[in-house]
Amino acid sequence: MKTFFSEIRSAVMSTVVLAVACCVIYPLVVFGISQVCFPDKANGSLIIDKSGTVRGSHLIGQGFAAEKYFHPRPSAAGNGYDALSSGGSNLGPTSQKLNDAIKDRIDAYRKENALKDSDAIPADAVTASASGLDPHISVRNSELQLNRVAKARGMDANSLRAFITRHTDSPDLAVFGDPGVNVLDLNLALDNSTPAK
Repeated sequence: MKTFFSEIRSAVMSTVVLAVACCVIYPLVVFGISQVCFPDKANGSLIIDKSGTVRGSHLIGQGFAAEKYFHPRPSAAGNGYDALSSGGSNLGPTSQKLNDAIKDRIDAYRKENALKDSDAIPADAVTASASGLDPHISVRNSELQLNRVAKARGMDANSLRAFITRHTDSPDLAVFGDPGVNVLDLNLALDNSTPAK
């Protein structure tokens, strides 16, 4: 019987020690290191305006529909850019529903940006990302929207192009992927510098 209770005591003590190490000490060490080494990323890469109000995150897109804003790519997350419903539509390339949606989006994109029927439309302008929360659009997508936004804001196209360049993120590690324009960053910067009519 002594052996049995000794084994139970050892098992309980091992569980307590491991629970404290894995559930208390380790998370506190990781939290502390992240707060010291990269606090912005550890706290969600939040965008905070001059008044201290959180406007969003550099990592999560938001929907913009007004003429004065650059528009993000379509989102299949909930009603669009709903972080609680992150995910794609799960429609594949043979889906008629997806093909019809893309055709409708191409027509709408050409109309809102005053493009010709022969103008090629970037894929990210008419298809949703896998997460539905992608904050970036391609540089080409932003260039096709440039004239609409410049007209709505009464800005010079070259000045607006400089904004796009400043808010274009380079590929990961300078080699993985393509440059992308962070739509939320760009639109907030435009609002801060040139309040739209």
